[in-house]
Amino acid sequence: MARTRYASDRGLTSRMLVTMFLLGLVYVVFVGAFFVFVPKWAGVALVFAVLFLVAQYFFSDRMTLFAMHGRVVSPQEAPELHGVIDRICAMSDAPKPRVAIADTDVPNAFATGRNQKKAVVCVTTGLLRRLDPVELEGVLAHEMAHVAHKDVAVMTIASFLGILAGLITRFGLQWGLWGGFGRRSNDQNTGLILLAVVAASALAYAVSFLLTRALSRYRELSADRAAALLTGRPSALASALTKVSGEIARIPTNDLRSSQAFNAFFFTPALGRGFSVSSLFSTHPSLDRRLAQLSKISEQLSRGV
Repeated sequence: MARTRYASDRGLTSRMLVTMFLLGLVYVVFVGAFFVFVPKWAGVALVFAVLFLVAQYFFSDRMTLFAMHGRVVSPQEAPELHGVIDRICAMSDAPKPRVAIADTDVPNAFATGRNQKKAVVCVTTGLLRRLDPVELEGVLAHEMAHVAHKDVAVMTIASFLGILAGLITRFGLQWGLWGGFGRRSNDQNTGLILLAVVAASALAYAVSFLLTRALSRYRELSADRAAALLTGRPSALASALTKVSGEIARIPTNDLRSSQAFNAFFFTPALGRGFSVSSLFSTHPSLDRRLAQLSKISEQLSRGV
């Protein structure tokens, strides 16, 4: 993996390691318990889950672009966008990612791909219409910071583990309802087994949900900080954040709903006006917190710290 000039973040690295360790521990216990309670289909479910993880890890860039209706564009098709990416690569010494555009009015951007060689940075047509070149540079520097910090791959794996709980549980419930539970005479034991499977799945999902949300919030702050320090223009990134957040509130709810599955990977979450949620469950830190951090960085840069 090539080294870049993006500011390193030991806090992010340690959080990624701790998150993956805790998630791995939870799922070892979960899968072990599943084999004890419903061994008949547990092996099959685990094989399908591993295959799905491999597919998601190696083809996450293609899957995400397909889901977002994005397409890779050449420098001839989008010269200004490529020009901004080229400037960021020159500043950061980072390999140039593939550049894509998603045709949607929702103003946003995201990075995907398991490493720098496979990375894709995608922006929406709505974002391109609303930001000036300096603001766009701040957003794209933010997205490329995710790739440099390697948190895109970690988030891909971490978010998959929640899918694993649901997949294994679905197999268990199908076996319980149609393949095994109905043929047993001891209904009380059957009910206890089913309850144990559902409870284990709910616990595993809840833990993975909270851990990935906490990691997601921190990685956004880390990318903001790295982008601001790299470009030397935290005010431009703050302006882009304010503008995009305000514009998203004006997007029709139906359009936002189709994008909300990718909130953890977006520059800003696709949430409609009037949306309120506890910070414990949010994929992103609050706008006020992000702006406060950028203001602090601006003050530090002005003092030459």
